[in-house]
Amino acid sequence: MLPRGVETSLELRERYSHDWTEDLRFLPDAVARPEDPAHLQALLAYAYERDIPIIPAGGRTGLSGGMLPVQGGWVFSLEKLDRILEIDARNLIAIAQAGVITQRLQEAVEAVGLFYPPDPSSRGSCSLGGNIAHNAGGVRAVKYGTTREYVLGLEAFLPDGRPLRTGSRTLKNSTGYNLTQLLVGSEGTLAVFHTAILKLLPKPRHQRTLLLGFPEAEAAVEAVVRLFHLGLLPAAIEFMEREAVLFGQAYLGQTLYPGADALGGLLLVEIDGNHPEALEVEAAQIEETALAAGAQKSWYAQTHEERELLWRLRRSLGVAVKTSGPYKEEDTVVPRTVLPALLRKVKELEKRYGFRSVCYGHVGDGNLHVNILRENLPLQVWQEEVPRAVEELFQFVVAQGGALSGEHGIGWVQRRYLPLQFSADEIALMKALKRVFDPKGLLNPGKLFPD
Repeated sequence: MLPRGVETSLELRERYSHDWTEDLRFLPDAVARPEDPAHLQALLAYAYERDIPIIPAGGRTGLSGGMLPVQGGWVFSLEKLDRILEIDARNLIAIAQAGVITQRLQEAVEAVGLFYPPDPSSRGSCSLGGNIAHNAGGVRAVKYGTTREYVLGLEAFLPDGRPLRTGSRTLKNSTGYNLTQLLVGSEGTLAVFHTAILKLLPKPRHQRTLLLGFPEAEAAVEAVVRLFHLGLLPAAIEFMEREAVLFGQAYLGQTLYPGADALGGLLLVEIDGNHPEALEVEAAQIEETALAAGAQKSWYAQTHEERELLWRLRRSLGVAVKTSGPYKEEDTVVPRTVLPALLRKVKELEKRYGFRSVCYGHVGDGNLHVNILRENLPLQVWQEEVPRAVEELFQFVVAQGGALSGEHGIGWVQRRYLPLQFSADEIALMKALKRVFDPKGLLNPGKLFPD
């Protein structure tokens, strides 16, 4: 007889057999849904004693296959650990469980005048635990950084159920090894964290948002470097090429910005602060610089409603591409000055290998999402030729000082490419760390490492 909270119905197992990664599905043997940390601890100990693979899961919105049960085992869904335990407005911290949906925390702290900046596109369905496991970024990372910058401490369990506490409620901590930051971005391979101490900021009171249209996509990303030369630090700089705009408009069923679909690339730029007069001056500087860099059209939002309209298209793109059918999303990140060359490389590979790509992303921090669409490609091309194109893309990215992933993680689908980024000795060191935390190799097996 299985312990309380462990279910084996086919319907439930199928629900937890996939995330948002391509069209991949792996059926778990069971789904464990603990109700509180003590229950989680007991279920982990039970599974560990019986050598059952343990796969942590949050909102299941990942794009690297990080929660896929590729070796069977039990998916440990933390969705019921969804309490915001504390919002300390005086010390600017929040304590929340791993199953809390990111947008829910954002709204809770904004109600008391505070701000939790990490803002992934899936914020309405992704969980804090998943954000921490993959060091999620989002549109505001260019100014405010990724999830890593906001995790002060964690409460977790090792795979056998032993408790692990890291960090503290303080902004500064130089006590021992920084286990907190080792766990952030570890993709569920070292420990199962259930509670996080998170740093908050005072909420900026005003925003100004501009949409800038360029005749060519390369001109749009080239303008990013010029914007930084103004001495400003925008809260967001997002890029959409023409293909992305067309996808988004088709998905939404409306044309939000007349003439935008005739342009090669768009930049969505947002600035924030507490002094509207200063923001007006900065917005004018940004528009002037963009026009000098070749922009042909601009839209300027001053009200909340206008701002939401400008953001609507950008936030729809992930779902718009997903609904088009099977696709691969590569999470490339490069120094900003390399972005034009990266776009050229994508289009050169597209022409040579015969696929169609849709590019958009957080170009303020060099993070370009390259979506490769399956459409009518023969299975052999999709399974053999396209991975070769992806490898060429990653070789280019690494050679330019970039990285395989800016925010999605390596997970299951990118593990084969890890040796492009790290030497054999570096990978061996990471594997040794994994064995210290998880000597049996039961925690999220098959992820991160190529073998």
